[in-house]
Amino acid sequence: MPFTRTCLGTSLLLSLCPVPNANSDTNFTVAAPREEGFLEQFAATYRFGAGTPRGISITPDGAAVLFLRSGPRSVVQDLYELDAVTGAERVLLTADQILKGGAESLSVEEKARRERMRVSSRGIASYSLSKDGSTILVPLSGKLYLVDRASAKVREVGSGKGFPIDPRFSEDGSKIGCVRDGDLHVIDVATGNEIRLTSRADENIEYGVAEFVAAEEMDRREGYWFSPDGTNIAFTVVDTTGLERFTIADPVNPERPATTWAYPRPGKANAKVGLMLSPVALGPAVPVQWDHAKYPYLVSVKWPKNAPLTIVVSNRAQTEQVIYAVSDSGSVSELLTEKDSAWVEIRQSVPRWLGDGSGFLWITESSGWPELEWRDKSGTKVSTLAGEAIGFRGIIDVDDQSGDVYVSASKDPTESHVWRVPTTTRNAPQPLTVDPGQHGMSFSKNHQTWVRSSSTADGRRAWVVGRNEPSRPDRIAPEIKCVAEKPPFMPKPEWITVRAGDRVFHAYVLRPRDFDGKKKYPVIDSVYAGPTANVVAKSPWGQLLNQWIADHGFIVVGLDNRGTELRGRDWARAWKTRSGNPKGDLIDIALADHADGIQALVKQYPEMDGARVGVYGWSFGGYFSAMAAMRRPDVFRAACAGAPVAAWEDYDTTYTERYLGLPQDNPEGYRNSSVLTWAKDLSVPFLLVHGTADDNVYFMHSLKMADAMFRAGRHFEFLVLPGFTHMVPDPVVTRSLYSRIADFFVTSLGGPK
Repeated sequence: MPFTRTCLGTSLLLSLCPVPNANSDTNFTVAAPREEGFLEQFAATYRFGAGTPRGISITPDGAAVLFLRSGPRSVVQDLYELDAVTGAERVLLTADQILKGGAESLSVEEKARRERMRVSSRGIASYSLSKDGSTILVPLSGKLYLVDRASAKVREVGSGKGFPIDPRFSEDGSKIGCVRDGDLHVIDVATGNEIRLTSRADENIEYGVAEFVAAEEMDRREGYWFSPDGTNIAFTVVDTTGLERFTIADPVNPERPATTWAYPRPGKANAKVGLMLSPVALGPAVPVQWDHAKYPYLVSVKWPKNAPLTIVVSNRAQTEQVIYAVSDSGSVSELLTEKDSAWVEIRQSVPRWLGDGSGFLWITESSGWPELEWRDKSGTKVSTLAGEAIGFRGIIDVDDQSGDVYVSASKDPTESHVWRVPTTTRNAPQPLTVDPGQHGMSFSKNHQTWVRSSSTADGRRAWVVGRNEPSRPDRIAPEIKCVAEKPPFMPKPEWITVRAGDRVFHAYVLRPRDFDGKKKYPVIDSVYAGPTANVVAKSPWGQLLNQWIADHGFIVVGLDNRGTELRGRDWARAWKTRSGNPKGDLIDIALADHADGIQALVKQYPEMDGARVGVYGWSFGGYFSAMAAMRRPDVFRAACAGAPVAAWEDYDTTYTERYLGLPQDNPEGYRNSSVLTWAKDLSVPFLLVHGTADDNVYFMHSLKMADAMFRAGRHFEFLVLPGFTHMVPDPVVTRSLYSRIADFFVTSLGGPK
């Protein structure tokens, strides 16, 4: 359920909240427990995320770094440029300069797109840099603007009607693409002229967009791709005929029109997605001809220089992916087929063609661990470049000049490091980061300049700009400034492993700051538990809110159960490979691991009161919390469930069917995984929270759950968030919500004894 990556639930559980500049990160005061004013500051600063650099990109020559940044209590971002040598920064553009004080407007479609991307920023929310680095494309309030980097002069381009969705430069920088009202448009950069490439005649058909499940579950948010020279374009044709329509109304403002979306439920119709090839100059379009019946999912599309247009498609069961090279006529030739009896992981970083077109990089888990393969242009394997020996995870970037591949890797699943892996020599992979914590890097096209982002276990965080300058080894590297407010305290979680039978879990323990070793404390399991997201990461910045909750007299813990990532194929696919139901369910494995893990922690730490354990989470974590309360009240004595799935038949096809298959093929798995099956068994205090405008986990889930509990005579509390989606960014609501959650657990579990 990838929707949890940056939603409210990960603020509760995992989010690595951006933080102040590393030069002063360690200067925190130790304040009294239940810090007065913390929640107000946490909410007003958008979880201490406002004021941190985002959207970092480096100019092709490596001379400058562009980034977005807001004020410390604002989501309105401005565009900045930093000199990579001197560290001097300047404001390139603000939304106010363009709008001249006017209010920014967003279309319903753009709001939905940002929801898919978990973006709540306003102002300059995104930008694109031209290939030569001289021009910046900025979409703002339904219009498109080009900014000259040298002079900062701005000009509006495009003349089409309708809000421009997903505007982007072509690879050569001569064209701009965008989608307006379901049609694909192309703008000539030199003249500003705009043409419409498609003519939408049916409201069920859109061109150049990513369908819901592609954007939400496949990480593919694009629906069109220019050829390297900008003369041709490939674009999707998305047909939602036959899909159910879900409607979201505003119950607080019933006079406002409702919004309606096509939604694919498990076992029912998906959107039909095709791919067309067309000249940009309004020539005839031809369809790409693969077996749509066998492979209905268009997973990814690549159109690199010196290589063919390349697509990855998948069967509906997601057990098979095929890479095709596409000819100018639309015919396809197979390069590689990847299979897995459970599911093939979707990775948008591959296939990654080498710059000379001689071959491509691919990631396989056929050995039981992700491995980076080098394959020639026919798809034949040349060699394995990285794998379990370094804890390989994914590709960051490729230097086509040196042949080096920069990857994310770590043998420790609680850390993330950057490694350099050579392809043209027999040299061993080399780690580029070593401090315990979370690290990432981005590079200029010539790989002479890079930005390293770090959030380390000791509480430091920084965005350091580096340059490969052998003649100046002592040069002080500049940093991208962070203007975020400092939290009043820094959590100090204890990162541990805990054994339960033959299973070893990575976990953390977070105690109150006035902890008294002579007392016993109630325990709260801060949970996600679902696939795709780990909660145990060596960075204390993700634990600020949990620390505040712990300071109410709790010990907050978290653990990564089977089914989470970063421990190899079998661990991640335990949902299907080790469940009692051979077709899989989504709860038994995770519930057993958390119940057993909590009990093992209680035995290991005498200060934990095993008779008073609560659980809370959002999204999949909310689903898990509900099931924990209903099925394991012997362990979990209170639960708070935020935006939970109630019945998987009501969630989307791609996510649900990956783990459960089709409902008609696995009725027992769906029944066992449904909260509605177990609602009658609720016997502990339970708080249910949901936003009425959620278009990911629809509000109907909590309504059905509440109805089932009510009809069974169960007692529960239901907190409705009117008008909120799967994200809850509003500071006032954030403050009130967490106060309510903390009070619920204080009332339900009591305090230290």
